[in-house]
Amino acid sequence: MEEGNHSEVTEFILTGLTDRPELQAPLCGVFVMIYVITLVGNGGMIFLITTDPRLHTPMYFFLRSLSFCDLCCSTVIAPKMLQIFLAEKKSISRTACAVQIYFFLYCVDIECLLLAVMAYDRYVAICNPLHYTVTMSRQRCNLLVAGVCAVGLVDSVILTYFTFRLSFCRSNLIRHFYCNFPPLMALSCSDTHIREILMFASTCYIIVSSAVTILLSYVCIFSSILRIRSAKGRCKAFSTCASHLCAVGMFHGTQLFMYLRPPSSYSMDTDKIASVFYTLVIPMLNPLIYSLRNREVKDALRKAVNKFLA
Repeated sequence: MEEGNHSEVTEFILTGLTDRPELQAPLCGVFVMIYVITLVGNGGMIFLITTDPRLHTPMYFFLRSLSFCDLCCSTVIAPKMLQIFLAEKKSISRTACAVQIYFFLYCVDIECLLLAVMAYDRYVAICNPLHYTVTMSRQRCNLLVAGVCAVGLVDSVILTYFTFRLSFCRSNLIRHFYCNFPPLMALSCSDTHIREILMFASTCYIIVSSAVTILLSYVCIFSSILRIRSAKGRCKAFSTCASHLCAVGMFHGTQLFMYLRPPSSYSMDTDKIASVFYTLVIPMLNPLIYSLRNREVKDALRKAVNKFLA
C-alpha cells in the first residue's frame, strides 16, 4: 500500500498497563502517588536551585535542567495513563498520539545527553579543578544545554514525522499504556523496514554517544581520584559522583535493556514494566537520589523550610 497520511485510522485505543479490572483502582492510586512525588520532588529541586545562590554552579545548573526534563517526561505520560485507568473510553486521537510520542522522545533524548554533559562537568571539576570556572563558564553551560535540546529536537521531529507517514489500517488497538513505537509500528500496513532501521540507528547513536562520553569521563575521574593521597580527599571526590552514577546506572541500564536487545526477545509485558520504570519511576527517584546524597541540597532545603515556617 502506498504510504502517506491517508490512513483510515483517526484514533487509537490504548489497552493500558493491565486488562484485569480488579487491579485498575489500586494501580491508579499507586501511580497518582508516584506522579505527585515526581511533581513535588522535581519542582522542589528546580525551586531550590533557582532561589539559593549557593547552588548557582554548573553542576546544579545541569541538575535543574535534568529535573525539568524529568518533570516534562512524567507529565507527557502520567495524565493519559491515569485517564486510561479511570475512563471507559481509552482512546487517543492520531494527532495526540503523535504529540505524545514527539515530546516523550524529545525528553528521553535530552535526559540521555544531559547525563553525558553532567559526566563531563564532573570530569572537569575533578581532573582540571584550576580551569573549572573558565571551562564551565555560564556561556559554555548554556551552549551545552542548547546543543542537547537541538539534537533532541531534530531526532524527535525526524522519527515522529516518518512514523506518522505510515498507513495504519490493520487495527487501532495499541497494546500499551502510551503511544510507543514498537506497538504502533505493529499496526501499520506499510513497509516499516526503513523506519525500524532509522529508529534503531538514531537510538544507538544517542545512547552509545552518551554512554561513551560518560565512560571516558569516569575513567579519567577514577584515575585522578586514585592519585589523591588523602583518604578523606578520595572519599569527598567519590561522593560528588555517587548521585550521578546512580542516575546513570538506572537510566542507561533500562535504555540498553529496552532498545538494544534482539527483536526475538521482545515481550510486550516486559516492555510495559521497563517502560513504567523509565517513564515514571526514574523521574520520581532522581530528585530523591540527588537530595538525599547531597549535603548542599539538604542544607538549601532546610533553609527553605525554616524560612517558610518562620
